[in-house]
Amino acid sequence: MSKILLGISGGIAAYKSPEILRAFIIAGHEVEVILTEAAEQLVSPLALATLAGKKIWRQSDFLSTEYGWKIPHISLSKWADVLVIAPCTAETMSGIARGRAESLLTATALALPEHIPVVVCPAMNSAMLSNAATVENMKILSQRGVFITEPDSGMLACGTEGKGRLPPPEAILEETERAIYEKSNMTNAMRGKKVLITAGATQEYIDPVRFISNKSSGKMGAALAKTAWRRGAQVKFILGAHSIPPVYGVETIDVISANDMLKAVLENLEWADIIVASAAVSDYRAEAPSVLKIKREEKSVLSISFIENPDIAFEIGKLKHDGQILVGFALETNDMIKNAISKMERKNMDVIIVNGLAALGSDANDVAIIRRSGSESSFAGSKEDIANGLWDELP
Repeated sequence: MSKILLGISGGIAAYKSPEILRAFIIAGHEVEVILTEAAEQLVSPLALATLAGKKIWRQSDFLSTEYGWKIPHISLSKWADVLVIAPCTAETMSGIARGRAESLLTATALALPEHIPVVVCPAMNSAMLSNAATVENMKILSQRGVFITEPDSGMLACGTEGKGRLPPPEAILEETERAIYEKSNMTNAMRGKKVLITAGATQEYIDPVRFISNKSSGKMGAALAKTAWRRGAQVKFILGAHSIPPVYGVETIDVISANDMLKAVLENLEWADIIVASAAVSDYRAEAPSVLKIKREEKSVLSISFIENPDIAFEIGKLKHDGQILVGFALETNDMIKNAISKMERKNMDVIIVNGLAALGSDANDVAIIRRSGSESSFAGSKEDIANGLWDELP
């Protein structure tokens, strides 16, 4: 995990900073906090210190006899893997853009090594946000490689309706983790790549209220989407039935049936550089679904005729062009490697990931990643670990 330096400046949104700090800590990161003098009026240093379990750095520490000898703006800048300023006021943004160093926070930003990412989360009145001076400062920071999060829209503290709200903690966490990945060498292969991922289960209705489906949760697909986005890829996420929260930063296309999923895939296939078919697609559907709810009516046996669904992975393999990479999944109960290789060859896949039944609904997995070249790798761990292992394997 990373060492996050969280800067909190003096906008009203500072009251949300304990939740941001908590999100970082729950995600496993180590956090140091710098409060500006104005922020101390809006959020309790004691509350933050209690959550962080350590001292909170304040403006009074900058040149104090007690802590000034530690040169905190230098020691903190050397310690950090990333600087996150949330909320970032217009004043703090201006100070960083212009290289001012009168506060502990702006001096720390100025002292950061060039390879350390900076994430700025603007939060202010919408008129201040759209003012030419603020727009110019954001442009300056962006050109220097600073990551600037998009403010949310809604009711602002001043009573104005508009853009300028601080994004929720989970969004700031995701933007921070993407910035860390973006600055690391391991992400170069996915920066700018377009990734299309199918996930979840399809549902095939037999009447208006009943359907056949499977136990797929969509967790593996979500891990793939999240980690690809963090590495700089554009991601489209075609999602069937699932039990996962929304995946930040990706375009999600909700579908129900196998035919719905196939249609969405074909509409986006040409766009993609990498296609990952991780969805659990029902092999069959009812030949003639009932338009009315099926009644028991003292029947001890109910017979329904099923017909074959389209094989989405096969269709992708048939249509993909040179340069596109198709990754498939195989859930097997016997002869796992043999069956997976056969599936990969039949469906013109470039890579296949094979796992057993234990993967369904679980947060962890144990898989083999097999390539058309014949090479094979094994990975065990969380589904995000597996996803990162796959992206590391791809050319």
